[in-house]
Amino acid sequence: MRFPAAILLAILAFMTAPATLLAQSATPIITYNTQFHPTLARKGMAVSQDYYASEAGLEILKLGGNAVDAAVATGFALAVTHPQAGNLGGGGFMLIYLKSEDRVIAIDYREMAPAGASQDMFLDANGNVDNSRARFSLQSSGVPGTVMGLTDALSKYGSLPLATVMAPAIRLADEGFPMTWALNVSLSRYRERLSRDPVTAAQFFKEDGSAYQQGEIFRQPELALTLKEIASKGADGFYAGWVADRIVDTMTADGGLITRRDLANYVAKEREPLTGSFRDYQVVTMPPPSSGGVHVIQMLNVLEGWDMKALGHNSANYIHRLTESMKYAYADRSKYLGDPDFFNVPVSALTDKAYAESIRARIDLQRATPSTDIAPAPELPFESKDTTHFSTMDAAGNMVANTYTLNFTYGNGRTVAGAGFLLNNEMDDFSAKPGTPNAFGLLGGEANAIEAGKRPLSSMTPTLLFKNGQPIMATGSPGGSTIITAVLQTVLNVAEFDMNAATATARPRIHHQWFPDRLILEPGHSVDTRLRLAEMGHSVSAVASYNEGERVLGATMTIIRRPDGLISGSADPRRPGAHAAAY
Repeated sequence: MRFPAAILLAILAFMTAPATLLAQSATPIITYNTQFHPTLARKGMAVSQDYYASEAGLEILKLGGNAVDAAVATGFALAVTHPQAGNLGGGGFMLIYLKSEDRVIAIDYREMAPAGASQDMFLDANGNVDNSRARFSLQSSGVPGTVMGLTDALSKYGSLPLATVMAPAIRLADEGFPMTWALNVSLSRYRERLSRDPVTAAQFFKEDGSAYQQGEIFRQPELALTLKEIASKGADGFYAGWVADRIVDTMTADGGLITRRDLANYVAKEREPLTGSFRDYQVVTMPPPSSGGVHVIQMLNVLEGWDMKALGHNSANYIHRLTESMKYAYADRSKYLGDPDFFNVPVSALTDKAYAESIRARIDLQRATPSTDIAPAPELPFESKDTTHFSTMDAAGNMVANTYTLNFTYGNGRTVAGAGFLLNNEMDDFSAKPGTPNAFGLLGGEANAIEAGKRPLSSMTPTLLFKNGQPIMATGSPGGSTIITAVLQTVLNVAEFDMNAATATARPRIHHQWFPDRLILEPGHSVDTRLRLAEMGHSVSAVASYNEGERVLGATMTIIRRPDGLISGSADPRRPGAHAAAY
């Protein structure tokens, strides 16, 4: 089911209200006692950013599939119905919890730099970053990992055949689906950029260049052929054969780097999940090359030293502590995070509670510390924007949190001719030049420099929560650099404030990423709170992202298993069309 109309309108009202009308006290417009109602299920749930994709996951659950089967079905369906970020030509991270084995598996299917990539490939003659080449050329594409990641997950941990699990996605591409309002608005918004590539224009727009209107049937026959090839041959249907030929043909026609050998050499990797604790909860999240998992645990370690609940949710003192913790985490991110196969990431040191205590001791509880006064830790203890997330859970207690992306909305806007899918521009997630921010304003250094075969650093943060050894929550978010802080606040809302899935999702969020020195508050925070934070020295902004002035932070897709055994979920209303499918 979807959010009741009254609740959705209430949420949208506080997110768009003028600041002077948001509140008249330090209490946020949505008070702690206000409880929004989540979707409930007994047997299973799939939550994603798109109605059809969530229903695809639910269809597989009803066929007897487990949470992994449902996740893979949802992932392939999003490639059809949510091309802004759902994809075959991108990559991501998946966390799987298997109840019968009491085990979490972390699958890294992040893109890899082609063999022809080099550290200075995006620098111009003057040594400056050529952003157009880094973000919109075919050279911006890393070797895609999504198909390998999803098919590997299914073959190892699913229970149904690939053809069965992919059937909903193939049907949606082949027979089409009624154009949604959200996709129509998005395609219309990005029509100029997407139309620069004739293949992309033909894929998503009518012959006269206009967008499909809401309710019109939108078919993608070339994408259907690619999906059928994968359903028949598994990953080989993408990384070899005619689909691989189409990828390479597209690359060679316009200066791209991906070769047949790059495709043949791609591997999805299982990595050791990263585990931390907060109060009596266990937090299991994604290790590098995700930066999110490390820093969610690092920030939770810092915040655990204060009674955050006693401060009051979203009070000025609460937000101040969150903000200062975020600054230190993002500063460390700029220096210490990268692909662990190429750089010795000091994970244990960054997530050490003693290190968190040292950060906490440096935080002034009355005044904001200027970002210029914060630097990555000079020495650590010794140790030996558009993305999409979906979560699934089944009756047995298995759960999946998956975040994947093309990087920008629609990636680099380039479609593989004859195969019907968009390519990523993930090469921009590397540090093209140390100290120069990427498209999301994030700074990086040598740890994330471009190297052939390397995976770029990511903010994607699929996360699982446990209590007393029992699975409690699967969550994650899109949002570029804001992903980490959106996930952090969702975990805090559940673990510290005992909110249900819908309330934890709806509460207004904040974000700070060290540089630029700017505290972003979503609408819904009171005027008094904003003024108090400004008095404490924070530079408060209402602009919530680097994406053309958006005023929202992230879009979490969360499922919680309640003590009574019911499954409770919420699709974030910050993204139109998000849907929790349950039975």
